Amino acid sequence: MFPSANCIDKFMVKCTWMQEAFSHLPHDADEETVRRYVRAHIIMLLCTQLFRDKSGTRMHIWWLPFVARLEDMGGYSWGSAALSWLYRCLCRVANRNVVKLVGPLKLL
Repeated sequence: MFPSANCIDKFMVKCTWMQEAFSHLPHDADEETVRRYVRAHIIMLLCTQLFRDKSGTRMHIWWLPFVARLEDMGGYSWGSAALSWLYRCLCRVANRNVVKLVGPLKLL
């Protein structure tokens, strides 16, 4: 279940590993296993839809503490976080050396 060394690059985990490791929930899964799979799917949604990076194939471990307790997730202001991430991405693309815009572009 733990990623191998080739799946981790500094503070990033490859999306392909996450998809392979958490694609099928075992039939005899206990409650903690189900929660682990739910956290993994939420991380994948956050990192591939709202808070993507330019590669689109990696996820930053920065988001792990926010899904550590599923009970607390409803208390976060995800809309504000997504808008500030979008603003950050738009500010970065204003640099003439940047050629690719990323972020939650669906919000535009």
